[in-house]
Amino acid sequence: MKTDYPDVIGTTVHGRVDRPLGSCHPSHPETVYPVNYGYIEGVLAEDGEEQDAYLLGADGPVEEFEGRVIAVYRRLDDDEDKWVVSLGDTSFSDEEIMERIRFQERFFRGVLLR
Repeated sequence: MKTDYPDVIGTTVHGRVDRPLGSCHPSHPETVYPVNYGYIEGVLAEDGEEQDAYLLGADGPVEEFEGRVIAVYRRLDDDEDKWVVSLGDTSFSDEEIMERIRFQERFFRGVLLR
């Protein structure tokens, strides 16, 4: 059963980046990450792994982060939802978020929850 996220959006989270900006996807080396991508420490997702997250607002690669969850991308044809985390007080429109995560999410049907 998919989780709803009203209590998550707006919260501050701490995470680690395992695919820094500019790195290649481990299974699809032709896919280069235009944003930092990692996970939220201590939060398990629907797939039983730590919660995946896109990190927006960093100009370069980072190893860990603290930021605010500004959205969740719900995959409709997969069991992995992705949290979208922003550094600082930076805000992003729905269109800006989708443009930044499209490199990977174009392969899935989904909706952006705010």
